[in-house]
Order: sequence, then C-alpha cells, then structure tokens
Amino acid sequence: MCDDTDLKERLRLQYLDAMGIPVWKLRSQPVPAAEPAADALPSPPGRRECEGPDEENWDRLAAEVSACTRCELHLTRTQTVFGVGNRRATWMVIGEAPGEQEDLQGEPFVGRAGQLLNEMLRAIGLKREEVYIANILKCRPPRNRDPKPEEAAACESYLKRQIALIRPRIILAAGRIAAQNLLKTTETIGKLRGRVHRYENIPLVITYHPAYLLRAPLEKRKAWQDLLLAVETLNRSPVTPSS
Repeated sequence: MCDDTDLKERLRLQYLDAMGIPVWKLRSQPVPAAEPAADALPSPPGRRECEGPDEENWDRLAAEVSACTRCELHLTRTQTVFGVGNRRATWMVIGEAPGEQEDLQGEPFVGRAGQLLNEMLRAIGLKREEVYIANILKCRPPRNRDPKPEEAAACESYLKRQIALIRPRIILAAGRIAAQNLLKTTETIGKLRGRVHRYENIPLVITYHPAYLLRAPLEKRKAWQDLLLAVETLNRSPVTPSS
C-alpha cells in the first residue's frame, strides 16, 4: 500500500500528463508503469454520505433564478446558467460568469475551459459529476465582459443559497473575478493564491480560471499547487455532521 508521498507523486504525474506538461526523466531511469485511471485512485477523504438534498428548496431556487430580472443582463441572455453537479458535494467550484457556450447550453464550464476543468478535477481523483459547479453570475455579460458590481450583487443571494443547501467542505474559486467577489477584495489573484481563505466559515482556495490557463499554459504548474493546497486543506478539516 502506498503512503501519502507516493499517492501525491502519482497524482502530480497524472495532473501534469492531463495538462500536457512534459515530465523530464533521466535516461537511466526505468520507464514507469502507466498511471492508473482517476477512478482507480483512492477517493479523496471527506466525501459526504448523508440524506438527500432538500429538493423543494432547490426547485424553488432554480425557478427564481430562471425568472430573474434583477439586473439588465436578463435582457440579453439566452437562458440562465444555474449550476450543475452533485447537490451533496464535498467540493464546490465557483467561476465568474457564463460565456457564449454556457449561455447557449445552460451549464457552467463547457467548451475548452470546461474540458480543462474536468482534467484538473480528474487529476485529484474527482469526476465532474461529483462536485458542484456554479458561477458568481447566472447570466452572460455581453461580449463576455467583466461583471459589473451591481450585477454580482444582484446574483449574490442566489449563490449564497446554493452554498447553504450544498454545505460543501471546501470551495475552489476559479479566477480573479470569483475570488474578488467572494472575498470582497480588490487584491490581485497573485496575492490571493497560495493561502487558505474562508467564506461563510468554509475553507476557500483560489486558483486560475481554466480559460486563463489555456492562454498561459506555463501557469498550470501553479494551478497544480493550488489543487494540492485544496486537497491538503480538506484532509485537515474535521467532518461536521449534517444537520
């Protein structure tokens, strides 16, 4: 049975492979065996087994979001992008706002950025359907511009209610916009990364948005450090019984 160091190294190699980052090896070293698939790795500790979610509250919230007219974005959206995933998830991923494909499909993190997010999750032994994914905004800003403060404020209560229903044990904020809105700060993502924050008393780790990583692939190594920090934080966090 491998120890934590061996497991961490296996996850690291799997992540680098998924991200397309070459791993240099000495010629004298034997070729390692193929890495196991993500679903063959031990499950990250802390996955919750509890009663089913409160479907009535979820349905009510989803209906409110679908009919929302709190800001001007309802005039230009194709549809709202509520969120997707496991409503009992230990992990919650929060991005900034829907893009063009998200607006068309009604699901956050699709397209190339969504595929990259899936690979990042796979590298730490998670499948997309095991986490819950949402955005700061539920509607797409025109031309994918940054959300306006009043737009983020209009959506904030929806996100808070989603978090309260899920009760995740850790939140991964993807990108500057998500981080700054969750933490109510103007600090740069470079200053916010690398440490554990808290949102509603839930550990919060910040990483780069997958869309940014597609434009700046050299930053993928830093994103791996962020994922490791999140895993280690979750492993250290006590499990609180569901109420």
